[in-house]
Amino acid sequence: FVRFEAVDMFGISRSKLIPARHFKSKSENGINFYGGYLGADSLSNFLAGTGYNEELIFSDAVMFPVLDTFKVIPWWKYTARVLIEPLIEGKDVSASPRFLARQQLTELKKMGYSLLSAHEHEFYVVNKDTKKPLINDSNVQSTIRLYEGAGFIHQLGEDLPKVGIDIECMETEVGPGQFETTYKPSFGIKAADTAFTYKGAVKEIAMQHGLMASFMSKPYPDKNGSSCHFCHSLWDVEGNIPLTFDGQSPDKLSNVAKYWIAGILHHAPTLSLFMGPTINCRKRYKPFTYAPTNGTWGFDNRTCAVRVKINGECGSYIENRMGSAGSNPYLILSATIAAGIDGIRRKLSLPADVTGSAYLLHNVPDKTQTIPTSMQEAVEAFLQDVVIRDAFGEDFVKCFVAIKSHEMQKAKEADENGDSMWDWNMYFKYI
Repeated sequence: FVRFEAVDMFGISRSKLIPARHFKSKSENGINFYGGYLGADSLSNFLAGTGYNEELIFSDAVMFPVLDTFKVIPWWKYTARVLIEPLIEGKDVSASPRFLARQQLTELKKMGYSLLSAHEHEFYVVNKDTKKPLINDSNVQSTIRLYEGAGFIHQLGEDLPKVGIDIECMETEVGPGQFETTYKPSFGIKAADTAFTYKGAVKEIAMQHGLMASFMSKPYPDKNGSSCHFCHSLWDVEGNIPLTFDGQSPDKLSNVAKYWIAGILHHAPTLSLFMGPTINCRKRYKPFTYAPTNGTWGFDNRTCAVRVKINGECGSYIENRMGSAGSNPYLILSATIAAGIDGIRRKLSLPADVTGSAYLLHNVPDKTQTIPTSMQEAVEAFLQDVVIRDAFGEDFVKCFVAIKSHEMQKAKEADENGDSMWDWNMYFKYI
């Protein structure tokens, strides 16, 4: 079999399973796939006002495979997968997250740059039946805690490299049953494809061990949230010359890197919508939790939105710490590039770096923007941000804002009804 997989607005995989004997014909002619998957919530409720349901009389898109994403899946017998992208009436769908990411990478290439990047996800693991955490304490990086999940962890280590995910490190995090696995970065769209593959693989492999893995950003209100830090660096178009580091600069940062970081900070309220795109994600942005609360930056400073690591010419990188695990890797990539490009084009001035805690106001530069804690504030920031809005296009704006409006309404109803498990039921299994 071959799994034809599309990514929806939440970063969830939507697919059709095709017998291998039909792979050639389906690849050449495409497969029909309901276009409304783009205008749905995480539980696949198809929403009005997105532009992809009633407006298109609930019609199909035609999906074509991206053949260089073909991988044999080692944890699913006799099965491979290939990523697909939609066409509607023979045209690319501009609101599709993967298409949007490719467009932003093209804009970056026109300016003479490429991006080397990786998404650094944390996730929780619970027993599939009891929903109790695999590990019950919070003794971070304790070796015995890691051993408690040895079977699951070892299978990740064995199978992920077979689908192109080059693991560098596996560890337990602060939360009960919380893990983090990091892997080597990639250039261009492959970075987002790898993150998408990784999240699905972790969830599927967990099921084989009687477990459930979730990238829901804040499954437990009183425990640590799960992040998705976006680590990246600028290179020339061919990916041969690193452009983030400057050995002649006192702080070792190149001018283009400073413009790039300034762009990210300038658009931080808008970027937070894509870095923390669910109602649940907004609960992560709290002081003294290692999640950022304002548009600050610093050298190796985990309290800032942007953390810069200086590791020589090829190893220096920029870590966008706004990301929550419940995010869509293609939208994180797109938003970061769009903001960084604006910083370069306008040569935005980089504010002073924060050397103390960015949670303490006396350490924060004047006029620093705060990261919205509510979905409504984040959506409003996006709607008023002409640069990011233009980069994403009005079809995307209409679709994404309609989905967020639906989520806000559902959260309001749950709050009125005293339903404290609404976001768990909405996000935990599928995100």
